[in-house]
Amino acid sequence: MTIRVRFAPSPTGYLHVGGARTALYNWLFARHAGGKFILRIEDTDRARSTEDAIRAIIDSMTWLGLDCDEGPYKQMDRRDLYAAKAAELVESGRAYFCYCGPEELEERRRAAAAGGGSPRYDRRCRTLTAEEEADRRASGRRPAIRFVSADEGETIVDDLIRGRVVFDNAELDDLIIVRPDGIPTYNFAAVVDDIEMGMTHVIRGEDHLPNTPRQMQIYEALGAEPPAFAHLSMILGADKAPLSKRHGAASVEVFRDEGYLPETMVNFLALLGWAWDDKTTLFSIADLQAKFSLDKVTKSPAVFDTAKLDWMNGHYIRQLTPSELARRAQPFWRRAGLLPDGVPNAAEIARLEAMAAVCQERLVKLGDIVGLTDFFFKDVEYDPLAVDKVLKKEGASETLAAVAATLASIDDWTHDVLDTGLRALADELGQKPGQVFQPIRVAISGRTVSPPLFESLEILGKETSLARIKKARELA
Repeated sequence: MTIRVRFAPSPTGYLHVGGARTALYNWLFARHAGGKFILRIEDTDRARSTEDAIRAIIDSMTWLGLDCDEGPYKQMDRRDLYAAKAAELVESGRAYFCYCGPEELEERRRAAAAGGGSPRYDRRCRTLTAEEEADRRASGRRPAIRFVSADEGETIVDDLIRGRVVFDNAELDDLIIVRPDGIPTYNFAAVVDDIEMGMTHVIRGEDHLPNTPRQMQIYEALGAEPPAFAHLSMILGADKAPLSKRHGAASVEVFRDEGYLPETMVNFLALLGWAWDDKTTLFSIADLQAKFSLDKVTKSPAVFDTAKLDWMNGHYIRQLTPSELARRAQPFWRRAGLLPDGVPNAAEIARLEAMAAVCQERLVKLGDIVGLTDFFFKDVEYDPLAVDKVLKKEGASETLAAVAATLASIDDWTHDVLDTGLRALADELGQKPGQVFQPIRVAISGRTVSPPLFESLEILGKETSLARIKKARELA
């Protein structure tokens, strides 16, 4: 049997990290088994589905590296199929036309609730005669189609993660499978698609578990064998509430734009409910493909640990070559207005790579590189606190004058030579190295914290470095 799984998002917003984890687990399950991963866009909610959301979902999946073997399929392109399958169910007596309008349904729900009864549909259209149906159609009513749910016994789901789950059929009502406008509902369209697309497994969030008994009955009515189901646990914030925007970034796009790497996100998301053992944390994508299995997925909720995500991202950033880091940092420099659009020339690329190298150990996210390197791109802006604390300190102006003289005499403008020359100057002045280096740091960067000093001087160049030291002396 060829494994066939799908990721089926509703395009009503950006790709939430919960959806991204679902997509990842399906993708890993397929890749591990040599199966197929299908993307299906469940766009039947016409009021909320948008083309922008579809593009955002596909862009996020592409960024994560989750390539599809088939799709994207769109449900709105498959309406004829759903109509035909619904007609089959009506013909076989497993579905019926319902002429009850929204207002009367709501009125009956309120009345049932007030009387202590269940607010479920009372199935009154299930027994309409042909004449009664004709009267309703003649009055202009457009019917929905409802599925005839079993009202006795149990529906049992043998979930691959949660084990045996039993549902009382008496708790299920006759759900609408096709709306009056002809648009299918989620539970029906998903089942028809999973049958037609040959899905062997359905791996999805636990919020879909209550839908499963309804769907299993639709499979049976359509004469199809249900796939194996696996329902993933919820992802919680640090406060143990379901992860949402109030916890900070909740969509893949936001994490991307903040400067998290795709390899970080794949590794981190994989661990939100799955573990290979009790100690291994870092996995390449190849590792995950080789090791992933549903029997190691837990049914306990996963907690989204931002501190762990930041640590992991810093690790992956430090694994990049300076060339690759500079390439990935370019969009952040451009967004900050520091780097013009277009392809940098060879000299510019070399300079960007040097900047990336001196910052690499300090980065948590790619976006951090902007604040660490902006003084390389534009005129220095002095932090008033740094000026007061360092440049206006007694003797700072004289120290900078000596520094300027030493630097002016250096022709081999490399960080090793600069290091040796300035340390020798500190000995000559009878000062500790930090007493000499800190005024230089503020002079060239405008602040007390910067990338390594000598490498920064090398990147700035002799002329710019001396000009900034002169400017700093005027503030001292």
